[in-house]
Amino acid sequence: MNPVFERLLANGPVVTDGAWGTMFLAMGLRAGEIGDAWNLTHPERVEAVPRAYVEAGSQVILTNTFLSNRITLAAHGLEDRLEELNRIGVEISRRAAGGRAAVFGSIGPTGKLLVTGEVTEAELEEVYREQTRILAEAGADAIILETMGDLGEAVCAVRASRETGLPVVACMAYSSGKNKDRTMMGVTPEQAAEALSEAGADVIGANCGQGIDGYIGICRRLRAATDRPLWIKPNAGLPELVEGRPVYRTAPEEFAAKTVDLLEAGAHFVGGCCGTTPEFIREVAAKVRQWKARGNAG
Repeated sequence: MNPVFERLLANGPVVTDGAWGTMFLAMGLRAGEIGDAWNLTHPERVEAVPRAYVEAGSQVILTNTFLSNRITLAAHGLEDRLEELNRIGVEISRRAAGGRAAVFGSIGPTGKLLVTGEVTEAELEEVYREQTRILAEAGADAIILETMGDLGEAVCAVRASRETGLPVVACMAYSSGKNKDRTMMGVTPEQAAEALSEAGADVIGANCGQGIDGYIGICRRLRAATDRPLWIKPNAGLPELVEGRPVYRTAPEEFAAKTVDLLEAGAHFVGGCCGTTPEFIREVAAKVRQWKARGNAG
C-alpha cells in the first residue's frame, strides 16, 4: 500500500470532499451536458471545485472523471477523448490539492447491465482496466469506484483497478427496498461487503442514493460484515424538484452533526455526495476535529 494511503489510514477519521455535480449545476452546467467534458472546455471551473473543498478541510478530493469510461463517453461522442479527459482530470485535482490533500481517481458505473446481457464481465473489466490505467499513470493516489448499483459490475471494476497497484475504494449506492438498505439490484450491505472484500477492495463504502440518516444503519452493518476501512458519503437528503432543478433541504450543520453518528458506527472516511457543498465539508471537518480531540482518533 502506498505511503499516502497508509498515512490516511493511520491518522483517521479522514474528511473527503462533497458533491461535484451540485457545484457544476450552480456554475451553469446545462441539461444533457456531462461535467467530465468541462476538463477540456472549462478547466478553471473544474479546478475551483476541488480547491474549494481543500480549503474547507477535505483531506481527500476526487477527480472529475466519474463518467469518463469508454462506454459512457461513446454515448456522448467523446470516446476519442477518453485518455485526455482522465489525464487532465487528475492534473486538475492535483493542482487544486497543492500537496494538501490526496487525489483519488473517480470511476462510476457504465450504465450497462450484466443481467440483461448488454455487456459481459470481460468487457467491463477491459473498460475499467483502460480507465484505471490512465488515472494511475496520471498520478492518482488511489482509485474510487462510486455509486455502483450492480455488485457484479463493481466486482469487475475492483479486479481491473487492482492491476494498477493502487489502493481501491469500492462503494455501492443503497436506495432500494422497503428500508432503503439494498442496491438497485437488491444487494444487501452484508453481501456487498463480502463480495467486494473477496475481490480485493482495500476500502468498502456507500455513497449517494439517500440521506445521512439511512447510511448510519448501513454503516453499522458494513462494519459488522468486514474488517476493511469504511467510506461513507451520503446525500444532503432526498432532492425536491424546484423549477426543474434538484433542491436538497438538509442544512450543513444538521448533516455534520449526524456525521458524528457515522464515526461512531465505524466510518473511517466521511464526506458528502449529491447536494453537499464546501460549507457542508467545513462543518464536517470541524466535527471530525472535535471527535478526534476527545480521544477517538485512530
